[in-house]
Amino acid sequence: MSDLQQLYQTIILEHSKARHGSGDLTPLADAVALGSASGLRVAESHQINTSCGDEVTLRVSLRSGDGADSVAELVWTGDGCSISQASASILTDVLQGLSATEARALLDNFREMLRSRGKIEPDEEILGDAAAFGGVSRYPARVKCAMLPWVAFEAALIEAESH
Repeated sequence: MSDLQQLYQTIILEHSKARHGSGDLTPLADAVALGSASGLRVAESHQINTSCGDEVTLRVSLRSGDGADSVAELVWTGDGCSISQASASILTDVLQGLSATEARALLDNFREMLRSRGKIEPDEEILGDAAAFGGVSRYPARVKCAMLPWVAFEAALIEAESH
């Protein structure tokens, strides 16, 4: 195993243990009411990987300003393998604060890397710690685990933008 692969494996293991952005979710209706009072649009998505049972619920809060929406807050809860939990943790770190357009572009880049079956080298400059999942792309059964929180983010983002 190369030094880079070991580093990526360490990043995934660390994030699966120290889950950034993970916490109890207040009832969605309460979060929406609080968000509205603060000028935020709030939505969430619950996703399940039926092949292995991984679950994630991800809530996104969008703030409008300067003609564009930005990801003001990401909070999630979930159960599953270290890959799905680390992916949710890393997603929180790399997407929070981005504009909705930037977040979508990063999501698309992450999805393309995971679907490549190892043919696309992850670009750390673009993906940050999410590049650690480049090796996962060689294992189709694990790709769903890594994509689960990103699919939840995408669905919640679409819903929040529609409010």
